[in-house]
Amino acid sequence: MTVARTEQRPNPASTSTAQANARRSRLAAAAEPPIRPGPGTAAVAIGGAHTEGCITLSNAHLRLELAPSLGGGITRFDWRDEGALVPIFRPCVAPGPDTDPNQLACYPLLPYSNRIGNGHFQFSGRSIDVPRNRACEPLPLHGDGWLGAWEVEEETAGRARFTLDRSDGEPYAFRAAQTYALDDATLVVTLDVQNTGIDALPFGLGLHPFLMREADTELSAAAGGVWLCGDDWLPVRHVPTPPAWQFGVAYPMPSEMVNNAFTGWSGRTSVLWPKRRLSLTIAADTDYYVLYVPPGESFFCFEPVDHPINAVNLPGGGEAHGMTVLAPGERLSRQFRFTVERTGEAARRARPKARARAAAR
Repeated sequence: MTVARTEQRPNPASTSTAQANARRSRLAAAAEPPIRPGPGTAAVAIGGAHTEGCITLSNAHLRLELAPSLGGGITRFDWRDEGALVPIFRPCVAPGPDTDPNQLACYPLLPYSNRIGNGHFQFSGRSIDVPRNRACEPLPLHGDGWLGAWEVEEETAGRARFTLDRSDGEPYAFRAAQTYALDDATLVVTLDVQNTGIDALPFGLGLHPFLMREADTELSAAAGGVWLCGDDWLPVRHVPTPPAWQFGVAYPMPSEMVNNAFTGWSGRTSVLWPKRRLSLTIAADTDYYVLYVPPGESFFCFEPVDHPINAVNLPGGGEAHGMTVLAPGERLSRQFRFTVERTGEAARRARPKARARAAAR
């Protein structure tokens, strides 16, 4: 989903019509089969068995547990397999009031993603200071959404909507919403943010899922370039994607540390678990992702985002690197889709379409 605005104003960061159409096309393509392998919270239960501290959404294919008071994040996202639950996101064990957000299965990134160098940037002739938001982090990280308690606005068997009011925030004053919906075998997450401040600022959105990583896990996530980072994880140089990180087809997870922002993403990615015979297709209306692969861990993070790390301090500023300048009252919305399929079933469905395309040629 592209930007939704409450009033029409000239905006140098507005996405072009061609880019908006391309993003809509990528989202529409999410219904197609995925890429195949190549070389303290509200104690409410909805749609499933009661789980203390979580809202649970469930259908015939998926089970989702949400923690409104923990950044409105996800504590579990599972595939239902003949009565058994198969984790797609790394599950959070025993979530409670003291749970660190990085123990969650997924959390929102807003009003910006990742780190801001020196906690400072220049915008429109103004000097903007962004305070540190974690005692253990030397730089502001991931904005406010993942650290706040969200209000439950809507609950049904297959849908939940949370809201967050940070209208008194500084420098970012905003109201936000995140909506979770189960649609057959697809989890749809929608993030919305509105600038409630008195000045325009660059805003950005993203998600931070922790995906299950096994010995045979493969990733397909083609991208045109990548930002190389320094020891502080801030980008220092943009280069074409090196061969080891191209992920043009399903490729084994790297054994070395990766913590980089990738550019020129198509908005579509597949994660494959061959032994499980499962795949996950991720589709988003964004052009970037951050890949975090810590060696020796049972998880990795594929973060669809609309801007790279420290975008506000890169040449040209955040608006030149995917962020959207919102004037007071303006809104930004992004949608993220996670579709789980059995690889054998998906392949069988894909073959008739492939034969039809070949016959058309």
